[in-house]
Amino acid sequence: MPDFLLPDSAPIIVWFREDLRLTDNPALAAAAASGNPVLPLYVWEDDPADPFPPGGAARWWLHHSLRRLSDALGHLGTPLLLRRGDPLRVIVDLAAETGAGAVLWNRRYATAGRVRDTRIKETLRSRGLRAESFNAALLFEPWTVRTKAGQPFRVFTPFWRACLTMPEPPAPTPAPARLTAFPRPLPGSSLADWHLLPTGPDWAGGLRETWQPGEDGARERLAEFLVTTAAGYKADRDRPGVEGTSRLSPYLRWGEIGPRQAWHAARMTAHTHPEAAAGIQAFLRELGWREFCHHLLHHEPGLAHTPMDARFAAFPWRDDEEGLGAWQRGRTGYPIIDAGMRQLWHTGWMHNRVRMVTASFLVKDLLIPWQSGARWFWDTLVDADPADNPANWQWVAGCGADAAPFFRVFNPVLQSETYDPRGAYVRRWVPELAALPDAWIHKPWAAPAKVLAQAGVRLGETYPYPILDHAAARDRALDAFRALPGRD
Repeated sequence: MPDFLLPDSAPIIVWFREDLRLTDNPALAAAAASGNPVLPLYVWEDDPADPFPPGGAARWWLHHSLRRLSDALGHLGTPLLLRRGDPLRVIVDLAAETGAGAVLWNRRYATAGRVRDTRIKETLRSRGLRAESFNAALLFEPWTVRTKAGQPFRVFTPFWRACLTMPEPPAPTPAPARLTAFPRPLPGSSLADWHLLPTGPDWAGGLRETWQPGEDGARERLAEFLVTTAAGYKADRDRPGVEGTSRLSPYLRWGEIGPRQAWHAARMTAHTHPEAAAGIQAFLRELGWREFCHHLLHHEPGLAHTPMDARFAAFPWRDDEEGLGAWQRGRTGYPIIDAGMRQLWHTGWMHNRVRMVTASFLVKDLLIPWQSGARWFWDTLVDADPADNPANWQWVAGCGADAAPFFRVFNPVLQSETYDPRGAYVRRWVPELAALPDAWIHKPWAAPAKVLAQAGVRLGETYPYPILDHAAARDRALDAFRALPGRD
């Protein structure tokens, strides 16, 4: 951690971004250790060229996360300053206004963000300020994990194997016990000024019911997962009808908890509860997949819009507004697809197994470009992440790193029967089918008329017929793939 040799009265600006926590926040810890006054700052960035402006669900989360961070900093005597505009201009003006001697922040890894951060750092240093950045978001810096040939990994398993040979990620640092406050109040925005919450009809009720944004919520969620769920994680994480996942993704996305915290807490649980070891290893591997996606983003500037497999630039995607709309609304006639899309709309989150199935349906059954699905997820997921979202869509589409082969087309009925055999997940999110027997709830169009009548299901009225035949759609997708130029 840098030793800041600044006059005692010179404030240090700590620029918060996607690291909305006090614990294991290297930039904040460095500022606190200096003993100088600390100016916590969050900038709502007015940048029309930003490729990753928060979507609707993410803006809801950000509002509540910033409010809780502001409360936590207020308890330490240093309120969070909110300002809006170009970050460089905001920071330069604030430094001049306060006589700040240093600006600290934690890194982001997308190419555009790195370029901008470098420009900010160079400009601040040219004006005589200390400017330093830190790693708060990853277990390992992207430039430290390489193949023997010195290249970035494009396949997950050897990537993760290489990570596991590296020194243990540093232990998380505690939250500061105190911060020296700047001696006078400063003008800034209020959260209400930014209008992050939905206006008009309030669609966020399900978000409020489901989530507690903020660092306290993240800490509680991790502790609950390790105590109640981790032991069965390896088997249960693929079953959408049970609480088998960590649900830490939005907290990691907004930096309300860091991967080092999750890593060390999980390793400690495996040590003290050997019966949970297999589940913990599976969980750590999923942290590794998140890491892999962020390393890809660092090395692949076009990850959000350009297929990593260049052959897919010529893929004959279809413009199907009707099909896209049915998929978005959860009205495809395939219960597992519709359940997932409705869960997404209501809670801002979708079970991982169902994310894969719904994504496969969009890009392989409907032949709609993966970018369209990524945009919808970006707007509706509370955990929409610039790395995970496009990397996982490319994986499903067969054009990304370590991608599932294109000919792997998820069968929505078989997936539903295998991973939700009693239909608990479908019944929760597609209640109009709830009275169907287990044998028919995954494929109501095949049920006898008497069974449908007894369950109160009227196909085409209370629940739609399938918008396509999966077997025919699969054949169509495979034919399109086989016709790609450059394919052996």
